[in-house]
Amino acid sequence: MNILKWDTNLKIRLFGEGLFNLLFWMFFPFMAIYFAETLGKVTSGLLLVLSQLISVFANLFGGYLVDRYGRKIIMVWACFGQAISFVFFTLANSPILNSPMLTFISFTTLGIMGSVYWPASRAMVVDIVEESKQAEVFAVFYTAININVVIGPIIGAVFFFDYRFYLLLACTFVTFLLTFIIAKYIRETKPEGVTTKEVSGWKGHLKEQFNNYSIIINDKVFLLFIVAGILLSQTFMQLDLLLPVYIKEIVSNTNISLLGIFSFNISGEKLFGWIISENGLLVVLFTVLVSKVAAFMKDKTVFISSSILYAISMIIFSESYIFWGFIIGMVIFTLGELITVGVNESYVGKISPEHMRGQYFAAASLRYTIGRTIAPLSIPLSAFIGYKFTFIALAIIAVCSAIIYEIMFRIVEKKEKLKRAI
Repeated sequence: MNILKWDTNLKIRLFGEGLFNLLFWMFFPFMAIYFAETLGKVTSGLLLVLSQLISVFANLFGGYLVDRYGRKIIMVWACFGQAISFVFFTLANSPILNSPMLTFISFTTLGIMGSVYWPASRAMVVDIVEESKQAEVFAVFYTAININVVIGPIIGAVFFFDYRFYLLLACTFVTFLLTFIIAKYIRETKPEGVTTKEVSGWKGHLKEQFNNYSIIINDKVFLLFIVAGILLSQTFMQLDLLLPVYIKEIVSNTNISLLGIFSFNISGEKLFGWIISENGLLVVLFTVLVSKVAAFMKDKTVFISSSILYAISMIIFSESYIFWGFIIGMVIFTLGELITVGVNESYVGKISPEHMRGQYFAAASLRYTIGRTIAPLSIPLSAFIGYKFTFIALAIIAVCSAIIYEIMFRIVEKKEKLKRAI
């Protein structure tokens, strides 16, 4: 699919969100380390759980607002909210103030605004891209993000720890610029023929929102899809939570030898930056190839294979104490990630009615928002049972997600047989 022929909305977003994500990945991977060091493992873990719990409700409400008021207006306000959050984030790490708690509040607000933005951005893609091309468009956006994942953490390993104020100042400027671009040049894409009934007062909006989401949750297949996704997210979300803390603690100025010719020392923080970049580089290089292979596989095989690959990577990480162990583990981890690129989003787009598209994407994102709510518990859990057993527990959870996918697709197959019989 030729990007130059894309709708203007998509081209503007690809560039603007790409610039934002470059700066985002310069600080996001290191936030778990920052909070663990400044607030303590247990406190930071519990606070991160609280912030993600708030994001769950923000995401669902955002999906409701998207269907009622439109995609563009919600994207503009969510982006503006992120810009204001960055103002306080920057202030909390400025020469005049050093406040871990204000940093946490600002970081949490960023997450909330991102949760509101997410269903609007996904619904916009489905609105203007034909169904057969949706997975490809989502894959391009995903690849673009991961190009920044290659570059961001390497630069961020220096800037976050030594020039944090200037990094956050740049993030503030770019986010205000992105808000302006979306407001000025993006057009509304909400289907014109879709209407919503009039409601009055906050109680009326709350009741309508509850009724709409109850309809979605009553879909057994979709509910199992969400539950399996929540369980699986406990593994891949550790890339930004447990893994950086684990690597920092067990790796300290390790000597790395390449082919017996070059050797150098590397700290835990820098090794983690390399691991993140490896993940991003693999995504950039192999997303298209793996997606093409996955296209010949049944959806059932794709989802279950992803769960098993994540489980294997967790076992490898549990036994890794050297550089090459983490490198191999990340290859398996990334393969589990790539095999479902584009499939998750296009699946939600296919089953969502036009008048509830934003809410379907919001409900589907519970896999991530609820997942993020639970995932930080791995940090305090590791303090009680150790890193090895924590990673093993995560592997077992990934296997459980595979079992739920198996049950989900059996229901789908039964429904398809009944349709053919009729």
